[in-house]
Amino acid sequence: MSIHDIKSRVVDAELKYNRPPNSTCLIAVSKLQPDERVVTVIEAGHQEFGENYVQEAAAKWPAWRAKYTNLKLHMLGPLQTNKARQAIELFDCIQSLDRPKLASTIARLAQELGKCPDLFIQVNTGAESQKAGVLVKDLENFIVDCRAKDLPILGLMAIPPVDEEVSLHFALLKKLADNNGLTGLSMGMSDDFEKAISFGATHVRVGSAIFGSRPKRS
Repeated sequence: MSIHDIKSRVVDAELKYNRPPNSTCLIAVSKLQPDERVVTVIEAGHQEFGENYVQEAAAKWPAWRAKYTNLKLHMLGPLQTNKARQAIELFDCIQSLDRPKLASTIARLAQELGKCPDLFIQVNTGAESQKAGVLVKDLENFIVDCRAKDLPILGLMAIPPVDEEVSLHFALLKKLADNNGLTGLSMGMSDDFEKAISFGATHVRVGSAIFGSRPKRS
């Protein structure tokens, strides 16, 4: 399916669910995709992309940014503190802020570098032991701590459990954001982004539906 097809589906979902026009940011998740597929989407006029690995992004995006204007890059995968400096310099938005140590590191580096990407807090809505993210019970205190560090928290991000109804998790994330005065909601992927829009998603992360299946990481 082409990027234009996915954009049309986003527009249709906004209309169907009474969302404001152009209120949903479509992030094309390009991790592990062959360069030619990504360039095709860039040259089709798309500007918002997501990556999961700092090293992979660093190997390709600086050259593309030098050639194409107004590209915006989102960090979606777990971020190690020892790669935070590189991530701050490379990404416009980090959507995987998930622990106090990382928040402290980003705050220190932001002061040092004089800039900070937009930030989303990743919430582990399913309390899955193998998954990154702040637990729901710890979220309010974590938000307070991040705000005390003057971090630019735009909203919340979640990846629901694969074996549970995603609507429950989308509704929970929306409630958590509302309760904490946050407007950004990054939720929904290739199989469920329209449902996420119905629950108020401001950012949807779509990979395989745009690029096709991705090769396995070597």
